Amino acid sequence: MHPVSITIEGIDGAARATTATTANGTYRTPCFMPVGTRGAVKYLSAADYARLGAEIVLGNTYHLMLRPGAATVAAFGGLGAFTGWKGLTLTDSGGFQVFSLDPKVDDDGVTFKSTYDGSSHRFTPEIAVHTQELLGADIQMVLDVCPPLPSPPEVIRLALERTSAWAARAKVAHQRTDQALFGIVQGGISEAMRAESARRTADLDFDGYGIGGLSVGETRSEMIPALAAAIAGLPADRPRYLMGVGDPASLVEAVGLGVDQFDCVMQTRIGRHGTALTAGGKLHVKNARHALSDDPIDSTCSCEVCANHSLGYIRHLFQVGEPTASRLVSIHNLGWTLQLMERMRAAIATGTFAGLRREVLAIWG
Repeated sequence: MHPVSITIEGIDGAARATTATTANGTYRTPCFMPVGTRGAVKYLSAADYARLGAEIVLGNTYHLMLRPGAATVAAFGGLGAFTGWKGLTLTDSGGFQVFSLDPKVDDDGVTFKSTYDGSSHRFTPEIAVHTQELLGADIQMVLDVCPPLPSPPEVIRLALERTSAWAARAKVAHQRTDQALFGIVQGGISEAMRAESARRTADLDFDGYGIGGLSVGETRSEMIPALAAAIAGLPADRPRYLMGVGDPASLVEAVGLGVDQFDCVMQTRIGRHGTALTAGGKLHVKNARHALSDDPIDSTCSCEVCANHSLGYIRHLFQVGEPTASRLVSIHNLGWTLQLMERMRAAIATGTFAGLRREVLAIWG
């Protein structure tokens, strides 16, 4: 019995709607996970994303282990209790952040400097597992090597080999039976290496599978074949998680290939700066033409921001430097994305996913 089991409730082509059951609750897929990097989605509280309908929220191991420290989070009863979030949680390994800091990497692990105070830290697959067991999320990710793209084939190959070796070590180190452990597939945009990495990761029999190292500089047309090659090697009875991807076109394309879950900071990052996701594409709230608009951000959106506030008002808040503006557009963008996932689930159930995919790509492709 795995800590995560999935029940497939609908299939349309390769797209699938499921309910994933963890030791502590369920989440429906396709799903989008808001990113609470340091224990909160910027400008939002746990009550906000609960109202929006999020079922699982991501926390960042790298930041949480440095501040306030994994032992502190454990003392509160784990990440959910610490943050006041009643839903499910997933922690990434922190590897992506570590590798963005130009660390010293060897076969055993990685040495990096804290972005907070410059102090030196050692991170290994075993330390990543232990740290995340203290953080207590429902799902934790193995430590992987995420190479930048483009990278030479030998760099992608070394990342694949280390990721595979580290995954095996993480599997041995993992002790908490109430916490799922997901492996991660690497391999750049090479279909052959993606297929190999997927096979080797699946052979280790994880509770679910992340697909990492995509949407890091490659085009969508380069990403899709690599993603398809990875998915082909992963078991159908476990969740598939495309890490760090959240633009609407990539979401609908990846769901069409059989991906179940996603996370991304884009929704709130662009929201903080005044860009909204809408049925007609990106909308720049700060534009002068919205000054007298009493329309909502998106008349098709059912979020609380669109129900209560005009474009003209939100633009005014940005003009006067009122942080509420960033909060409102962030709430809208998360709500809009969660509604898109609901639309995808409904389309899969009714066999109309291909039409929804065409509709989304016509605007966002």
